[in-house]
Amino acid sequence: MAQEESSIVVDQAQSSWSDLWKKEDYLAIWLGFLIIAVSLGAYFLFGPKAEFTDKIAAANQIQQIEAERAPFKTIAWHQAADDKKKLKGSSSAFGKFASHWTKKPGSWKDNPMDALIRSEAQAKAMNDKAMPAYEEAKAKLAASLTAAQSAEAAAAAAGFTDTALNDQAKEKIADWRAADKKAGSAKAKASQKPYNYIPGLIGLCLFFIVIFGAGVSLMGKSFSQFARGFFIVFLVTVLAYLLGGQALSKQYGLGAEAWGILLGMLIANTLGTPKWVLPACQVEFFIKTGLVLLGAEVLFGKIMAIGMPGIFVAWVVTPTVLVLTYIFGQTVLKMPSKTLNVVISADMSVCGTSAAIATAAACRAKKEELTLAIGLSLVFTAIMMIALPAFIKAVGMPEILGGAWIGGTIDSTGAVAAAGAFLGDKAMYVAATIKMIQNVMIGVTAFCVALYWCLKVERDASRRVGAGEIWHRFPKFVLGFLAASILFSVLDSSLGKDMSAALLDQGAVRGGTRLLRGWFFALSFAAIGLSTNFRELAQYFKGGKPLILYVCGQSLNLVLTLTMAYIMFYLVFPEITAKI
Repeated sequence: MAQEESSIVVDQAQSSWSDLWKKEDYLAIWLGFLIIAVSLGAYFLFGPKAEFTDKIAAANQIQQIEAERAPFKTIAWHQAADDKKKLKGSSSAFGKFASHWTKKPGSWKDNPMDALIRSEAQAKAMNDKAMPAYEEAKAKLAASLTAAQSAEAAAAAAGFTDTALNDQAKEKIADWRAADKKAGSAKAKASQKPYNYIPGLIGLCLFFIVIFGAGVSLMGKSFSQFARGFFIVFLVTVLAYLLGGQALSKQYGLGAEAWGILLGMLIANTLGTPKWVLPACQVEFFIKTGLVLLGAEVLFGKIMAIGMPGIFVAWVVTPTVLVLTYIFGQTVLKMPSKTLNVVISADMSVCGTSAAIATAAACRAKKEELTLAIGLSLVFTAIMMIALPAFIKAVGMPEILGGAWIGGTIDSTGAVAAAGAFLGDKAMYVAATIKMIQNVMIGVTAFCVALYWCLKVERDASRRVGAGEIWHRFPKFVLGFLAASILFSVLDSSLGKDMSAALLDQGAVRGGTRLLRGWFFALSFAAIGLSTNFRELAQYFKGGKPLILYVCGQSLNLVLTLTMAYIMFYLVFPEITAKI
């Protein structure tokens, strides 16, 4: 008997170790960190760090001298700041290589092929059309710079002691900065280049087959079956990006995620998804790997830049809304499925699809329940990213308050940035930062749901639930998300603001992890659509309770977030608001 028990323990230990290279969660971590390692190595070990160090030091010296010389930011100070912003790791050879081979279809208005191919003749025609506006913008920029230089010289002649001259100089410098921004935009429109994204997309498809196919093989599934079906999944994803890049789609916030689910569902419920495609619909493998990469974008330093107001908005309101929505679903709506209830509650209150995936893994929700929650999230995200900024503008809400409201209520990180930008730069910064703070809740939510499900929902009186069961339930890929967040936060704080922006944000993230993270998320949504049957989904939508739950929960979220944002940003910490 003792030998049998010993044998069982040994088998469990061996199984636990083999999980590290056979289970989906761990494979998502290894793949995510392989991409992170390549990105960091390319920009830090072989990148232009030494060159950037010298240029940043020179620019900082100019800014320090100018700050001591004048009581306002001078022209030279702004030019030094511009010089630092031009330092981007993604401009290196590796950055250009990574960008080229991960290109998504571009924007288009009338002809969808414009998103994939642009001839030299088309590029020249676009440049010729935009050139007059660019020349006009350049002329205005030159004139505004001359006026700013004159005003600054007058203020300097008075030793910067004349308040009126100082104010006039600041005004003229502000006009010059605005003209510079417009000229930059006009230059971009007049600098179009020919392209052909099709070869790159083919290469990217083969790359994805190799990296995800290797993971599928380690999980004991067929590489050849995955590879054959993946071409269809990738094609649907490319079509989703294509439709998401259309001018009207972009205007109404219908991105590749929404189109991927819609196209996939359309195929699955009309023609029917071929059985040989289904092995490639590795929804959770795609999105879990993407979530590990998302951790690289959640930086503690940026979280603390807004400080306590943002933390209260994200970390107090979010769990409150989640718990109250779940209770409402169980006691008032009497949702038949607790797992569907908690997945919708987490999706709506935390940060959309990312939280839904983690929560579904923690409570072992059915695939159809996860699909339904994500579908609701995408629909309401598209509505809110248009409606919320319009409402904020209409009522004259302060920009920072509006940004905080957007960041705490709209689900998708990309939609949050777009909606915040509609209000202004400050609103976009506040909205994106609060969403980043909220993203930290992914791991906490998954752990708490796993704990609650083990100790309360599925508790069996005949056996004692220990730490082992909770660990078994906990979605391990969340550890990869947290590890990536900690790693990049440490690098961010150690490098300093300017070098971090150049090599981390504009290098390893924007020129590496984020490029692939977007693709992984888009692949997962296309796979969700292709593997979704309306008949299977209908039973979970019975009575419209999931929709009612989402609407009521989001309504509570809107009210509590706005209230908390006003209290924190304008009553408790107004000094922080004044510095933003």
